[in-house]
Amino acid sequence: MSRESLTALAAAAGAADPETGLAAVAALRRLLDEVETAHVASARAAGWSWEAIAAALGVRRQTAHRKHASRGPS
Repeated sequence: MSRESLTALAAAAGAADPETGLAAVAALRRLLDEVETAHVASARAAGWSWEAIAAALGVRRQTAHRKHASRGPS
């Protein structure tokens, strides 16, 4: 996603119109989920433990594992 697209989404998230704002929030959530998944996969490939990943994300180990274990190598 380009910087311009991301800036436009962030601006739309603050829109006064609820439909526009909510659509932007949903799109940003999807983007953040993709970015998180990519970084977790990279961390796992680099040998990070689920405990270390969870600490970096500010969640419990079980939460990180449950969300990401099925998305890539354990």
